[in-house]
Amino acid sequence: MADAPDYDEVETRDLEPASAPGKPPLGGLRRRGIYLLPNLFTTGVLFCGFFAIVQAMNGRFETSAIAIFVAMVLDGMDGRVARWTNTQSEFGAQFDSIADMVAFGAAPGLVAYTWALKDLGTWGWIGAFIYCAGTGIRLARFNANISVVDKRYFQGLPSPSGAAVIAGLVWVLTDFGFDPDESTWLGPVTWTMALFAGSTMVSNVPFWSFKEVNWKKRVPLWMILACVIGLSVIASSPSLVLFLLFFGYALSGYVMWAMGHRVRPVLPEE
Repeated sequence: MADAPDYDEVETRDLEPASAPGKPPLGGLRRRGIYLLPNLFTTGVLFCGFFAIVQAMNGRFETSAIAIFVAMVLDGMDGRVARWTNTQSEFGAQFDSIADMVAFGAAPGLVAYTWALKDLGTWGWIGAFIYCAGTGIRLARFNANISVVDKRYFQGLPSPSGAAVIAGLVWVLTDFGFDPDESTWLGPVTWTMALFAGSTMVSNVPFWSFKEVNWKKRVPLWMILACVIGLSVIASSPSLVLFLLFFGYALSGYVMWAMGHRVRPVLPEE
């Protein structure tokens, strides 16, 4: 007996209107699936961003900051998983940008605003918006220039690193017991940091992309010990160490710029 057609074939034949051979059905749409594994990681990024916003609304700012850092880890994995499993897709690329905008744009901006910027009134939400807008512009420029910019450098501060600067600031100050209701200087400091991160993301300042590092290359045995020591230092005070690492990275671009490194500014025509 001949094999029975699967469900998708039956559904397509029964529900789609008749069309000429070789042409898509009316409307030009076909039922297509998506790759599950890389998009699960991207969904995790989106969930962490949303979770961070909800926790900030409930006053749990340390949890919000940690959720943003978890989103960074997941964001670093989805693209690699897609390449390793050969499951790259246009849908995945667009979904990744949307998730990044929530997790690294809206979430840090709203966390910072709820934590300290709201006390500054109009200037507070303007500072949060400048950061959020900077993230959106940075992501759009990265997508548009992905094939024409020098792979050795990022053009402007990457959005996950910008989010780590804002989330790290909130995390470390909360961890050390600073309260915006008692320390009025926290508002201006947070506003300045949001302006710094937002403007650095849309700048042409070069940042080392680490894409030249060969992770498959053999390394001396002492490198394992160095990694263990590094993890121990981070574990000793994660909020402080992570904030200093990412803030130092945010400053490193200006050091490279002062040393003469440049990324050719490219923006495709509309």
